[in-house]
Amino acid sequence: MTGTSRVVVAIDSFKGSIGAADAARSIAAGWHAVDPEAAVELRPMADGGEGTLEAFAAAVPGARRMPVEVIGPAGTAVAASWLLLPAGHGGAAGTVGVVELASTSGIELLGARRRGLDADTSGFGQAIAAALDAGVDRLVLGIGSSSSTDGGIGMLRALGARVTDATGHEVAPGVRGLSAIADVDLSALRPLPAGGAVVLSDVSNPLLGERGAAAVFGPQKGLEPAGVADAEAGLARWSASVPDGASLAATPGAGAAGGTGFGLLAWGARLTPGAREVAELIGLAEAVAEAELVITGEGSFDGQSAAGKVPAFVAELAARAGAPAALVAGRIAADADTAAFAASVSLTERAGSAAASLAEPARWLHEAGAMLAQRQRRDGAASSNAP
Repeated sequence: MTGTSRVVVAIDSFKGSIGAADAARSIAAGWHAVDPEAAVELRPMADGGEGTLEAFAAAVPGARRMPVEVIGPAGTAVAASWLLLPAGHGGAAGTVGVVELASTSGIELLGARRRGLDADTSGFGQAIAAALDAGVDRLVLGIGSSSSTDGGIGMLRALGARVTDATGHEVAPGVRGLSAIADVDLSALRPLPAGGAVVLSDVSNPLLGERGAAAVFGPQKGLEPAGVADAEAGLARWSASVPDGASLAATPGAGAAGGTGFGLLAWGARLTPGAREVAELIGLAEAVAEAELVITGEGSFDGQSAAGKVPAFVAELAARAGAPAALVAGRIAADADTAAFAASVSLTERAGSAAASLAEPARWLHEAGAMLAQRQRRDGAASSNAP
């Protein structure tokens, strides 16, 4: 290879192991250990879940963290933040506020505990309100990693909605309050910013039914079978109390984050596949257009990863730009299709076991970066020596 290598690292988080920004930095450090002169551009990716703020903060010059204290899923104060992006990113004429449910109402905030009946999305709504108070022109809302199945009621309350029982009192937070809903008043709900609100999610589940928020995701949030049934009935009651609720409940993505997708639709927000929107806001297409290699990946690459996940999206973007893509994943399942990638690295295989890979993700990501740099160097040397 001649000249300076140009590499873009556009990798998702390795959930429960390492965030996207740190993963990208580890790969870049490994590459530079082999090729110190390379221009390695970091564009950490996200799909709306944990790590969304980190991805934007690492990729967008001038992004500012804005501290905010909210009520978390345990009902106690949580020190969180939202991200202020300067004007001009993703085609936005004004400033953009990025708010992440994971860091305000997310399941990771509970540790090993689960509060399936009581956790709600109040903190997420409080952070959104803080961004609105700051005068942002547009909102980008990541709704992965939710701890609750409240249909977004806590969030909407923080934005001015009233959800009351037969006595006129506010219903209890979380699933416990759903069955008591008698009246919903959205008249004092804060308006969307001028540029609207876009919701990042890779979940297409509706609000109700066998693919709905309660049935599919409720057990992950600590609901026993009886609690799942209560949540399903309560979410049906909630959707019937909202204007055009039946149509909104059937919208793909309404069941995301315990029904928070539904609550955001009721507010007037727009749901969109997370990877595509994040890529636009961080200028990924422009970076990829100049790259000789694009490195992407996620924690577990399997047969479902081709359906809107970050690696498949990035590989498609690279192919359109005429650049090869390489895959780095914590594990690559037997049913995974890696045909779109010029090279692939499984950290589990390199480390010898999943446990070893999870214990030291930065180390093995560093090694993966070095391996790919060595491969690129060999390929370049072979090309230059060809007759």
